[in-house]
Amino acid sequence: MSDFILPDIGEGIVECELVKWLVSEGDLIEEDQPVAEVMTDKALVEIPAPYKGRVTKLYWKEGDIAKVHAPLFELVDESGENSDGQASAEGKSGEPEKGRESGSSPESKNSPEPKASPESAETPAAIPSARQDGQRIPASPAVRRLVRENELTLSDIEGSGKDGRVLKEDVLSHLEQPAAERSSASTSKPHRPEQSQEVRVEPIKGMQAVMAKRMVASASTIPHFNFSEDIDVTELLNLRQQLKPEAEARGSRLTLMPFIMKAIALAVREYPILNSQINEDVTEIHYQPSCNVGMAVDSKIGLLVPNVKNVGQLTLLEIADEVTRLTEAAREGRVSQADLKGGTITISNIGALGGTYASPIINAPEVAIVALGRTQKLPRFDTNGQVVERSIMTISWAGDHRIIDGGTIARFNNLWKSYLESPQTMLLHMG
Repeated sequence: MSDFILPDIGEGIVECELVKWLVSEGDLIEEDQPVAEVMTDKALVEIPAPYKGRVTKLYWKEGDIAKVHAPLFELVDESGENSDGQASAEGKSGEPEKGRESGSSPESKNSPEPKASPESAETPAAIPSARQDGQRIPASPAVRRLVRENELTLSDIEGSGKDGRVLKEDVLSHLEQPAAERSSASTSKPHRPEQSQEVRVEPIKGMQAVMAKRMVASASTIPHFNFSEDIDVTELLNLRQQLKPEAEARGSRLTLMPFIMKAIALAVREYPILNSQINEDVTEIHYQPSCNVGMAVDSKIGLLVPNVKNVGQLTLLEIADEVTRLTEAAREGRVSQADLKGGTITISNIGALGGTYASPIINAPEVAIVALGRTQKLPRFDTNGQVVERSIMTISWAGDHRIIDGGTIARFNNLWKSYLESPQTMLLHMG
């Protein structure tokens, strides 16, 4: 037998959540077969089997927080030896492996939980303890236990205490009544099952915990400057519709996102400060050599922001393929850490879910983020003063006001907007 030790699965990661077991105890598995899915503060990772064998023990339950360098599961080699050709400490000596503290041993995760005592375990189905109006009937734990032990119904007992509180004397008095009378009283009143009055507590962990910390740090340390605008994307939608068949013939899904990313990469050439970062001491501005555009994706494990690298050097089809790949991976929580690192400016597409304007929070150490609102068909005046139907997309920028002033972000936005409203002009600037 051999314990599989959870290895380092990312830079600085010391623990992860056991999301799902892909095998059960007793299963025969092949080498490199996925055994478990674990979630770090960055992504969902599959843990493969190191060699062929039989799973004899799972040290953690789904939802547990497993520690790096601690045993994850026990695996028996088909030949009776582990991957190094050596039996485990338990297999050799017949004694449990040493070196694990009893208080933090993963085995404790599999130990049966103590059963609740009668005082703490109420059975709402058997003991309705709410009035017909839905109000909880006041009674002490000792009184509730007495009611339960005598197989009574709390709502059948007339309370003589304050606010109708049922006292011990009320229960004893009720017991002195003939059984027929108690039964008649019980069947004459309809009962509603008791609703739990306890607050449900759920830990903040994984990506949700990381996002919470980063958003607090960003909102509390970066002075945000917000700027909103309307962009007429009618011509852009027409161009996309023209190019869509050829893109699909090449196996690419062409949305507006590649055009929006490309326009940002072209605009930051003129305003590189939007593609910069500030050092921790706020003493230096680091202008980034490439424009890596991040996109916020609402995944099943929380908000992920993978980024398309070197947008300025890619074609629209290459950007489209990257957007599709990263979106699919992020929604499944399987985006690689390399795709999550190195972003220089971020797009949040809230319009895909609804909403127009927003106040996005900067994804530090970046200095700018834009939120795209939904596109709506709205009336506008043309050059002849006639009212026409146009496709209008609302956008909201947030910039780091320590180094980006209102004039800079407005001028940058105007250039970016001009590329989107007249997309053919981008051809003049593409390398």
